[in-house]
Amino acid sequence: MIKIKLALYIFLFLNITNELSPVSVLFADSKTFHVNWVGEFRSTENWNEDTGLATKLFNLIMGDAQVDLIRPVNVYFSNQTFWILDQGSKTLNYFDLENKESELIYDKDDNLFPSLVGICGDGSGKIYFTDSQNNQILKISTEYKELTNLTGNVKLTKPTGIAYSLKTNNIYVCETGNHRVLEMKPNGEITNSIGSRGLNKGEFNFPTHIWIDKNGLIYIVDSMNFRVQIFNEKRKLISVFGEAGDGTGYLARPKGIATDSYGHIYIVDALFHNVQVFNRNGDFLYNFGEQGSGEGEFWLPTGIYIDELNKIYVSDSYNSRIQIFQLEKRKNIEN
Repeated sequence: MIKIKLALYIFLFLNITNELSPVSVLFADSKTFHVNWVGEFRSTENWNEDTGLATKLFNLIMGDAQVDLIRPVNVYFSNQTFWILDQGSKTLNYFDLENKESELIYDKDDNLFPSLVGICGDGSGKIYFTDSQNNQILKISTEYKELTNLTGNVKLTKPTGIAYSLKTNNIYVCETGNHRVLEMKPNGEITNSIGSRGLNKGEFNFPTHIWIDKNGLIYIVDSMNFRVQIFNEKRKLISVFGEAGDGTGYLARPKGIATDSYGHIYIVDALFHNVQVFNRNGDFLYNFGEQGSGEGEFWLPTGIYIDELNKIYVSDSYNSRIQIFQLEKRKNIEN
């Protein structure tokens, strides 16, 4: 592990909500909700630019290195800590805002992770993530940074998206190569599976990303069927929506998926360079973002995470940054 001290910049950039600037968003229901751009994180250099001469000299003497995001593909945020999967550096990066520290995490032999895809947390100090090329599901303790390979002797084929259910206290993993979703105990024991390859409801064609909401509903991006399938905690199919297309409300290259506290479903589409938002019935509500490198613009975005305060974190992969947005409900709208 390489340990690097962070600075005040990372703390500040998440706490600038008092200076929100609106994103150019196409809303179907602009009277109810709006999304604001909060900030971005791409490098610890941003902090160094605001640092005094004495601190810069100290960092130079002590050998503190700069951390740049290269190709972040997914993000998880909890307890004032960012966990970022960076396929460019092939490492799991964590940024502790409270202690102002950062680490690039490798495996126990200091090897890189060649194909990081999915990440989630259980809310009690355990982080789970996948490496599809190594066919691994890994667990890390946030306290001790100890890595555990959950797959052990189990042979998986391209595990990608991963999510933790607070309803069942189990992990759910998209095993993309076998066109199914596995249900596992936190120790890696496989207990059930959902689906097999096919076009019918309940079947999958390269499932890649997954999200589980606080009610235990499981949202699965069935990527090459260009749709989302929703199951309950008992693995019963609830609904299916989406189809291939090149216009608003269709899916082209669906990637990350998440829900907000209102039950709206957010789908990152890499080909559209935006995030589309649907209700639980699959009706299109609005989208935000377009191709570019400015505020609220994306270049092949992938992962998404939404916290309990409806703060939205998007992995803007080829712009080498995490962009942060805030969903707000207009004050004149009653709950």
